[in-house]
Amino acid sequence: MNYRTLSIGLIIVFFALTALTGASAGEANPEKLRVALLPDENASEVIKKNKPLKAYLEKTIGKKIELVVTTDYSSMIEAMRHGRLELAYFGPLSYVLARSKSNIEAFAALSKKGSTTYHAVVIGNIEKGVNSIEDIRGKDMAYGDPASTSSHLIPKSMLEDKGLSARNDYKEHFLGAHDAVALSVQNGRAQAGGLSKPIFETLVRNGKIDKSKVKVLAVSKPFPQYPWTMRSDLAPGLKEKIRNTFWNLSDPEVLAGFKGATEFGQMSDEDYDVVRELASVLNLDLDRM
Repeated sequence: MNYRTLSIGLIIVFFALTALTGASAGEANPEKLRVALLPDENASEVIKKNKPLKAYLEKTIGKKIELVVTTDYSSMIEAMRHGRLELAYFGPLSYVLARSKSNIEAFAALSKKGSTTYHAVVIGNIEKGVNSIEDIRGKDMAYGDPASTSSHLIPKSMLEDKGLSARNDYKEHFLGAHDAVALSVQNGRAQAGGLSKPIFETLVRNGKIDKSKVKVLAVSKPFPQYPWTMRSDLAPGLKEKIRNTFWNLSDPEVLAGFKGATEFGQMSDEDYDVVRELASVLNLDLDRM
């Protein structure tokens, strides 16, 4: 076979593959979308709560949907980095980390009554005498995942603001999930902890956390909500359909899995610069997380 014949053959294969995907070069249009959800609670519970979302996406986008819950934030970031996901619901910090390693874009975030911000809380064990952030000095502080915004980055900054550093003033422990943090504080294995305020309120409402045993020590300032992201190399038509699917979502059953959301608001990468700035203030090495 000469080079001319080989070149023609490669061109034919290229156009055949393009026809199969329904997109031009560099524009992915898969038949199935793999959608990752944050592993900030028990995986089976996350999947169960988001079955209505799966059905809604399949109906509206017109593609098969596979819900994915990875073992931790790092594996979720790596899955996106290596093209094993099309859409992902990241925390603000894990999005910033993923964005630095992957060709992805933020396009939506849950909104409550028009606000696309949320808060973290620092909690303490009442029986252990932890009634303020200052009382955490010399004690055990529970965080979720190292790449979590509301269960690490924000509460750690709240302790730093009170002059407490993990290096010198308390012992930090990473437990993976927000609910694990709250339960650890309640049973006294850690005397204090940090997690998402909406998740904490849900745990209290569901009876998993007893407010006679656990006290909210402080509430953070507002930060941008968890972003929905997608691969930037998806076909333009598919990306537009995905955006509109989220921006037009109003079904209460679907939104029930997102901690009081009333809709999804439009977001962009610049909305998360505040997270990058906070990580810099705390001297967190994003490249090594």
